[in-house]
Amino acid sequence: MLKKNLSIAEKMETALAERRAVDALRRLPSNRNLIDFYSNDYLGLARSLGVKKVIQAALEDDQPLGSTGSRLISGNRREMEEFEVFLAKFHRSEKALLFNSGYAANQGLLSCMADRHDTIIFDQLIHASLREGLKLSLATHYSFRHNDLNHLEQKLQVSKGQIFVVVESVYSMDGDEAPLIEMVELCEKYGAALILDEAHATGVLGPNGQGLVAELGLEERIWARIYTFGKALGGHGAAICGPGYLIDYLINFSKPFIYTTALPWHGLAGVQAAYQEMQKGLALEELRQNIRFFTEQISASLRPQFIPSRSAIQSLVYPGNSAVRELAKTLQDHGFAVWPILHPTVPSGEERLRICLHSFNTKEEMVALMELIQRTIS
Repeated sequence: MLKKNLSIAEKMETALAERRAVDALRRLPSNRNLIDFYSNDYLGLARSLGVKKVIQAALEDDQPLGSTGSRLISGNRREMEEFEVFLAKFHRSEKALLFNSGYAANQGLLSCMADRHDTIIFDQLIHASLREGLKLSLATHYSFRHNDLNHLEQKLQVSKGQIFVVVESVYSMDGDEAPLIEMVELCEKYGAALILDEAHATGVLGPNGQGLVAELGLEERIWARIYTFGKALGGHGAAICGPGYLIDYLINFSKPFIYTTALPWHGLAGVQAAYQEMQKGLALEELRQNIRFFTEQISASLRPQFIPSRSAIQSLVYPGNSAVRELAKTLQDHGFAVWPILHPTVPSGEERLRICLHSFNTKEEMVALMELIQRTIS
């Protein structure tokens, strides 16, 4: 614990020194020309010429470059509302509301949806943005062991007030999926409202990349869903999809929506174009083929270290911050952009390489990467 009588500089330097001592100090990476196995640009839409042309066209209209204010004042545009109608239809929801990022959407929803008499139950591996929303909520909140249905039911049995359950369809560090059908059934049994973050399922799972909910046909049984644009869609921003009363409530009570300058339209125009590109299906099929091919390349000796996943996230558990950092450096020195995930981002002993697959990765690149990992670990 840091001593209260330390100066601000001493407190911060002590905290940084503690991170250095366990080789967990975060640094901004240098921009190197490496083969991409680390970005969230799963469908390659961040580099799409078609999307770029749409953004350029939006920049050439006679509107201000920036949005100029909150959507409740000067920052709203007819095109934004039309895009929200599209998003609601595409994701089979009553309404949708744009947010500036997935982080803002998660924080904005969880911080205001419940009061002090309610209970929020969440998977222990949910994203930091959801946890930050929980900190701002007045509700009682409990975690349950990752994907553990029995533990979830135990928490449901002792919860009071309106109950909310918060999970992700695909978990960002593991690449595994929530047992969504069983969770929906449990929530219905106990009258709980289910909130689902579809960040890493959008553009990867489901028909036309609509996500895990659409794949399972559960749209009408999940209370709220969050779709982010900074992963497979290659842009920035997010949307919350849900019943009309929820969207109206967020407009009135979600501080990250109310008290921030809206995203400029040209960026959202690019996201809208990315949705159109995604629906063509070519990049989506290429990504799915690459996921199947990559998992087939995992050797029997390495398979126990890989967390099973049919998503674009393939995680190789390699314990120890220093050990996994050194392994990643070896891959980077050979031209592969693969980043280590260190403690405290993941639990101690579960440090890992997080390999992100894309529609544009070639079979030769994937084979070469796996062979290098095999040689290095062996």
